Amino acid sequence: MENMATNTPPILILTLFVLLCTTSFSVSLAAAGMLQRQGSSMNSIDRCWRRDTRWAANRQQLASCSVGFAGKMINNGGRGLRWYVVTDAGDSPASPQPGTLRYGATMIAGKVWITFARDMQIKLERPLLVSSFTTIDGRGAVVQIAGGCGFVLDKVHDVIIHGLHFHHNRATPAAVGPVAAPGGKTKDLWGADGDAIRLISSSKIWIDHNTLFTGEDGLIDVTRGSTDITISNNWFRDHDKVMLLGHDDGFSEDRRMRVTVAFNRFGPNCNQRMPRIRHGYAHVANNLYEGWKIYAIGGSMNPKVKSEGNLFIAPPNQNKAVTWREAAGGEQWRWKSVNDVFENGAFFGKTEIKGLNPGYDLWQRFTVGKASSVRLWTKFAGALRCSSRTRC
Repeated sequence: MENMATNTPPILILTLFVLLCTTSFSVSLAAAGMLQRQGSSMNSIDRCWRRDTRWAANRQQLASCSVGFAGKMINNGGRGLRWYVVTDAGDSPASPQPGTLRYGATMIAGKVWITFARDMQIKLERPLLVSSFTTIDGRGAVVQIAGGCGFVLDKVHDVIIHGLHFHHNRATPAAVGPVAAPGGKTKDLWGADGDAIRLISSSKIWIDHNTLFTGEDGLIDVTRGSTDITISNNWFRDHDKVMLLGHDDGFSEDRRMRVTVAFNRFGPNCNQRMPRIRHGYAHVANNLYEGWKIYAIGGSMNPKVKSEGNLFIAPPNQNKAVTWREAAGGEQWRWKSVNDVFENGAFFGKTEIKGLNPGYDLWQRFTVGKASSVRLWTKFAGALRCSSRTRC
């Protein structure tokens, strides 16, 4: 067979080369355009990791994607990290068995990244006390924390809770009982009040992409001096008192509390506390509110609230006011609505106050988008159904 190059006119070779380069460039442009379109449909947290089809092999990438007051959670990965897989849905509060969630969250020292071997429903007999430097990562399985107690983060830091379903969490009797605590110790614990996730004197906590509904008390409580918290990409539905920020009116230490509430979906059928804030500061940004019965955002004891780029859809034949502020003599309300969108008659109230910027540092900063994009950015709020072979 003769060599094609020696018999093909040079002009034809040049033409074929140009066509090949042009086609490759067009394909590259199309691929880049597709990625750009995918990216524009995601909020700033999801763009950081969800486009990676190899997310299951790169789980630690998640720790660099958090924003808001929690900052980057990179201390949860890297050198010294221990991987732990939950294979047993059982629970023994005082003596956790290897393979159970409680064992991984309490009995292993240092940094722990917890995943799940399969779909499972875990009924916690007593509250689960989570250790510092723990990531509980439900991606790749449907993990339900249901029918029993929830999580308690008590005087811990650097915790990620991601990709879980919390529902029908129940109160337990007030009697004291032994429970495994961080470090493998055992402590006596009073009965639980039915919260899905409760923070007590904890800091640098990221709660992301969970689905929470129908608990006996609150879905998320941030209390007793907890601070530097980010609550993002969660789906809250079918619940009365959704989220409490601040322990009680008399607990003045909560003045240092700083919480970011971003890219969450509230509703349908949420009544109030989305969130309710005492004393501290809340940056409530790019959330979708699908109605409320009593109010969406409320507070007392002069908290600072910046509501930014949210979409508030008032319910039909119900209260149209977004906010509720407990009356107290001498309080100067420092609440501000910036670029929020109000539909179906919703209204925020007076917003004359200036400032109230969160003052994020480089590790916390993110761009708050237009409220017109909120429906798109919260479309996949809640626990994602991920496959190890495709992107989430």
